[in-house]
Amino acid sequence: QVQLVESGGGLVQAGGSLRLSCAASGSVCRTNVMGWYRQPPGKQRELVARISSGGTTYHADSVKGRFTISRDNVKNTVYLQMNSLKPEDTAVYYCSLTPVGGATYWGQGTQVLVSS
Repeated sequence: QVQLVESGGGLVQAGGSLRLSCAASGSVCRTNVMGWYRQPPGKQRELVARISSGGTTYHADSVKGRFTISRDNVKNTVYLQMNSLKPEDTAVYYCSLTPVGGATYWGQGTQVLVSS
């Protein structure tokens, strides 16, 4: 089993920044993909960004140039630096970890609220 604990959400004004963190513990496979998803109010969950254990990244078009995903493989932690936040970035943000050939684990979610 793998446990994921997110932190760093909160309330911020438009144009501001937040940094989300997600620490993985338990039976963490060294080869995996960690990611951030978000679920805006009344909408479906969507992929924001993901990063492989080798460092390959993907960012959704909606956040490209504003958000940056990174990870520390020693600490089994993934980060999401969010700059130039917009009200439409308001959502519950979820951390994920997918081991090679395995099922995805999810964190409990952290709320990000961007005021205009």
